[in-house]
Amino acid sequence: MKKVIMMFAAVAAVALTSCNNESKAKIDEANLTAAAASKEVAADYPVMTFNEVEYDFGTVEEGTVVEHEYTFKNTGTAPLVVISAKGSCGCTVPTWSKEPIAPGEEGSMLVKFNTNGKPNNQTKTVTIKANTESGTESIRIKGFVNPKAKASPNA
Repeated sequence: MKKVIMMFAAVAAVALTSCNNESKAKIDEANLTAAAASKEVAADYPVMTFNEVEYDFGTVEEGTVVEHEYTFKNTGTAPLVVISAKGSCGCTVPTWSKEPIAPGEEGSMLVKFNTNGKPNNQTKTVTIKANTESGTESIRIKGFVNPKAKASPNA
């Protein structure tokens, strides 16, 4: 036990004596100016502006595949790159162009929603990962799905 205490004391003494206040770096004004300038440059982001963020497909019969094309414009100052897009469930599948969208240009995303097994009110979200300032954008598709008629057990 004495050996453990002595070893702990020795380690603590070495740690305390090795601290040197001279090693603390002073803030360089040139570094502050450069950091501020790099933040201004980093503020150039693309902005993904959708014509609509929610599409209501109305009422459809269960088993129908609903498709809607969302259009958007890059209203920012840098090229827009959509990294990925994922539906809130496997029944919602987005597809999009993999090419960068220049500032001022338009792009589109096709969303397909398979209503099979999804009766009644439905709202599905597509989460888009892009190089925008927030990093994520989202769009929604919603509507009502009439359930399939159930087969009677006597038939």
